[in-house]
Amino acid sequence: MNTAEQILQDVFGYGEFRPGQEEVIATLAAGKSVLAVMPTGAGKSLCYQIPAVMADRLTVVISPLLALMDDQVSALRTNGVDVACIHSGQTREQNIIEWRRVKDGAKLLYLSPERLMTERMLAALSAIQPTMFVVDEAHCISKWGASFRPDYEHLSRLPDLFPESTVAAFTATADRATRDDIAEKLFRGNGLAVVYGFDRPNLRLTVENKASWKLQLMRFLEDKAGQAGIVYCLSRKFTDEVAVYLREQGLNAIPYHAGQTAEQRKVNQDRFMSEDAVVMVATIAFGMGIDKPDIRYVCHLNLPGSLEAYYQEIGRAGRDGAPAETLLLHSLRDMGMRRQFIANEGDDAHRRREHHRLDALLAYCEASECRRIALLAYFDEVSGACGNCDNCLFPPSVVDGTERAQTLLSTIRQTGQVFGAGHVIDIVRGVKSQKVLERRHQNLETFATGDQWPKDEWTVFVRQLVAAGILSINIQKYGCLELSERGYALLAGEGPFSYREGNITRSDLKAVKKKIDQPVGLCDVSLLSQLKTLRLELARARNVPAYVVFSDSTLIEMAGARPTTLDGMSGINGVGPKKLQEFGAIFLRAISEEGPQTVV
Repeated sequence: MNTAEQILQDVFGYGEFRPGQEEVIATLAAGKSVLAVMPTGAGKSLCYQIPAVMADRLTVVISPLLALMDDQVSALRTNGVDVACIHSGQTREQNIIEWRRVKDGAKLLYLSPERLMTERMLAALSAIQPTMFVVDEAHCISKWGASFRPDYEHLSRLPDLFPESTVAAFTATADRATRDDIAEKLFRGNGLAVVYGFDRPNLRLTVENKASWKLQLMRFLEDKAGQAGIVYCLSRKFTDEVAVYLREQGLNAIPYHAGQTAEQRKVNQDRFMSEDAVVMVATIAFGMGIDKPDIRYVCHLNLPGSLEAYYQEIGRAGRDGAPAETLLLHSLRDMGMRRQFIANEGDDAHRRREHHRLDALLAYCEASECRRIALLAYFDEVSGACGNCDNCLFPPSVVDGTERAQTLLSTIRQTGQVFGAGHVIDIVRGVKSQKVLERRHQNLETFATGDQWPKDEWTVFVRQLVAAGILSINIQKYGCLELSERGYALLAGEGPFSYREGNITRSDLKAVKKKIDQPVGLCDVSLLSQLKTLRLELARARNVPAYVVFSDSTLIEMAGARPTTLDGMSGINGVGPKKLQEFGAIFLRAISEEGPQTVV
């Protein structure tokens, strides 16, 4: 039997394991179930693919996305691994052929949870008795998880249906409650739960109040020419709008959302994976399973749904370990929209959990300490100040706002708690709008008592009161502000309230920002571009994503080393024997024809 190290090198073409991989592989190979929480880019797939290749019986992989399954299957076949895949996106004839692969001894079978848990499939697998079931994106099985999918719930039957099979569960984001729930459902607590840390120190974390998204976005992008990145938007319409705007500014921007056809999304994703300096403007429909290591930035133009979602989305940047930047813009309107989404989904218990998750995200946005400390604390991980976030680089000024808050709270209470932030701010600023005059709110004792602060500063102040749980936004009453229990206590003089002044801007950060170069090192950029073009042509001819041929990191190493023989090519990370046989001579020819160049 081949060892894990041999398979890593001989099949997948890598010289050494990444941190955490060996422990998980050894545990699974020994037949013990595992829940592995590993950050994006840590190489989770190899943790179950290598034990599957080592095993003498079938491994079943349960994945939530058909496109992700297809991509992983293509990548495995390119490396010479016998793998099958059955799903609703294929014809009946194709699925029959795939099942024959299983009967003929395929090492892995990829299925959706819906397909797996049919009685017909369970009966067929019962006759085979798979050695292992792998649950990818395992947080989807837990009602405590941010992306709970009811169809995943049925997977909790697996330990009873296949008591002799090992169960492996993988996710990038799961707090303690979610981890405990996953372990109980998938292996009744009789497995090893390992957490390899959530810290991504190469990511710079920045949060700004949303004022003008166009101006703020262009400031963020102005020093990122030649770099690839993702801009996340909340809606399909806004995604298209942002993509059009960026193209008008001369950027290579591509939209991606669920409103597009599957074919269009695939074309756009392939462009992002293959072309240089592409800005992917997308909803959260984009990102899962993306194997692009050199994404240099992720920007959120709207508030994400939770800290888990935010962590997962920013985790797509800097997977190569080189510096990368993140920017999150948020506003009161975003808060209201997120509350509205929660109000329209699930039962009361689910809504409470989602509101708590959103509260945690808002607290992160308004944090006055190190962002990394606040983010990792949510996942029960202790960290020191990172020195690489906006709050570390420019510590915010925290001042006492008790009296100011009491003025605002009094105004809200006196006006019946039926108005939104705009009208309440007009009152405290002394604005005699038609709405104020019609309701005679100019006669309130708090009228014009806060005219020393401009409207935008009052808006930020209100948002911090909401984030602190002192005010709430009643979505059912058109976004009116209401006092919470903490709000009434503060109004009664029970305790202080402090808030952070000012808002760090991109121009501030540029003063200390070191230029983030593409992590090419001693690499011929011209050659790298030609190798990427060649990779795209080969991928299109085979109808697979570009990274299935070679990853960006492999091409970067290839362009730097400039091998001249197949033996030299085999020493490049990611060039296994099967890929060497299929692509080695083609890429050697491209390197030879390109000729010697000056490296940078």
